[in-house]
Amino acid sequence: MDTQDIEAFFATLRSANPDPRTELEYTSVFELLCAVLLSAQATDTGVNRATRALFAAAPTPARMLELGVERVTVLVRTIGLYRTKARHLVETSRILVERHGGRVPRDRAALEALPGVGRKTANVVLNVAFGEPTMAVDTHIFRVANRTGLAPGRTPLAVEQGLLARVPGTYLVDAHHWLILHGRYVCQARRPRCESCSVRAWCDTGRPGVAVPPRNAPGTARRTRTRA
Repeated sequence: MDTQDIEAFFATLRSANPDPRTELEYTSVFELLCAVLLSAQATDTGVNRATRALFAAAPTPARMLELGVERVTVLVRTIGLYRTKARHLVETSRILVERHGGRVPRDRAALEALPGVGRKTANVVLNVAFGEPTMAVDTHIFRVANRTGLAPGRTPLAVEQGLLARVPGTYLVDAHHWLILHGRYVCQARRPRCESCSVRAWCDTGRPGVAVPPRNAPGTARRTRTRA
C-alpha cells in the first residue's frame, strides 16, 4: 500500500464513520481505564455486561478500593481471567488514590506503572480519554495492518510504529477506532468480507484480482501476544 493508497483508504473510512467511538461503555476516564483493563482477552460486549453493575457500585477509585477484591471478583466473574483482573482493579485504584489524587494520569509511564496496564491499554486511555494520537494495536489492528499492507510487522510494537509513521496526521487520532471496527466487522480473521469492503481497492491482498491468502498462510505475519 503506497502513500496515495493510504490517503484514500482513510478518507473512505472517515466518510463512512466521521466520528468513530469505542464500543466500551464508560462515563469517566477511570471507568474507561477499568473497562480497557478488563477487555484483555474478552469482548467489548462481555465487558459492558459486567461493568454496568461494577460501575454502579464503584464509579471512582476510592469506591473501588472500598469494595475490595472479593466483591469486585464477584462482579467481574463473567470475564476471562477475572480473579487477576479484579486484583489489578483494586490495586490500581489504591495507587490512583495514594499517588494521583484519585485521578487517572495523562502520562504513559504513570499509566504503565499501574497493575495490569501495559502499552496497549495506556495507548487506548491516552487516545480515547485525552485525544492523544496513539495507536493501540490489538488483534484486529495487527491483522488489518498486515493483511492490507498498511503497516506490516511481526510484533504489535512494530505495527504500532509503522502505523504512526504512515497514517497521515489528519486521520491519526481516529485511526485506532477505524481500524479496530474494520477488523471486527469486515476484515475478519476467519473469513474477511472482501466482497463488501469499502477499502478493498487499496488493500494489498483483497483488492480485485488478488487472491486473499488463507489464515496463517506462509508469509503472513502472526500476532505476538503482549501485555495489555
